Amino acid sequence: MRLSADPAERLRSRHIGLNLVFLVPGETGGMEVYARELIEAMVAVAPGLRITAFVNREAAEARWTDTVPTVTVPVRARRRAEWVRGEQALLPGLAARAGVDLLHSLASTAPARGRFRRVATIHDLHYRTIPEAHLGLVGLGMRVLVPLAARRSQLVITGSETSRSELVSLLGVAAEKIQVIPHGVGAQPRVEALPEGELRGRLGLGDRPVVLSVSAKRPHKNLPRLIEALAAVPAPERPVLVVPGYPTSHEDELRAQAARLGVSEDLRLLGWVDAEELEGLYEAAVCVVYPTLAEGFGLPVLEAMRRGVPVACSGTGAVREVAAGGALLFDPLRTDAITAAMQTLLADRSERERLRAAGLARAAQFTWERSARGHLAAYERVLSGPVTQ
Repeated sequence: MRLSADPAERLRSRHIGLNLVFLVPGETGGMEVYARELIEAMVAVAPGLRITAFVNREAAEARWTDTVPTVTVPVRARRRAEWVRGEQALLPGLAARAGVDLLHSLASTAPARGRFRRVATIHDLHYRTIPEAHLGLVGLGMRVLVPLAARRSQLVITGSETSRSELVSLLGVAAEKIQVIPHGVGAQPRVEALPEGELRGRLGLGDRPVVLSVSAKRPHKNLPRLIEALAAVPAPERPVLVVPGYPTSHEDELRAQAARLGVSEDLRLLGWVDAEELEGLYEAAVCVVYPTLAEGFGLPVLEAMRRGVPVACSGTGAVREVAAGGALLFDPLRTDAITAAMQTLLADRSERERLRAAGLARAAQFTWERSARGHLAAYERVLSGPVTQ
């Protein structure tokens, strides 16, 4: 269905709810970026659209958004059982009382009931394709809740054709029920970068070249192979590898591995860093290396490209799809291939310049405005259909 020139016009009488019960500020990685950027872009594209965000206690206390009105679901989402209770037992009633016509769940799970239309964004099926990424009760919960969201939603949104294929083949979701809407990437950094001299002093980088890999410390990010690849670079040529991103228990294993390989002094495993420091790292980096085994989209690749940083990344799945001709691709299962890509970008200035230009051109194709318009068109499509319980 075509969206009118003014998306707000056709949706003006409708009330959209956003299920953000999952979102603990600073702890939910790319899904938090998706939620924040999408909300701001939809408000910019359709300023007359009525949107209500349903948030947990952590987000409410942090005043996570002032862009749209919020309703607090009285649970603390750091406790997974509370998140599920809030989403499945409390949210349907709160959304109904708020009078939403459509509830969009942004984090792969969704309420199974409610007298409103339902859309779910399912980012990936890592709980099936990389089981070690979701162990124990978390993995068990995903095996129940993600298929439930797919079944009980009128439309499923995902960010890549790779994820769409997995939804069809692994969950049996009808292809016509899935809409691929790529994420966007910001047009420019929102803050000034920390000056390089101050950054280098703070992190003890000296004057050595910096390789950056923005990544959560989770098994599917393939960081053990990245550390092995770093160790394989001869010591006189070896860069400092800086890895910012939220910490997990997996980080202790990575530190132990670096110690065994004798590269502890060549590695900086950081947690979350502030925006100024992150921009400083992008400016200081010779390149970004992203060896992930699986992604639903690949936002870190685009974030580096739009800043003009040369990228080497996995040549598989959604990351290959997003990177297209804008990055140097390698086999993420081969440590020697990661090492070779890293050494190429460290040594070859002309290749860095080529990739800088190619990456900027590729990243320019992904905007949050375009993504927002795609989401609004999806809402319009669903609102034209019947309500199911």
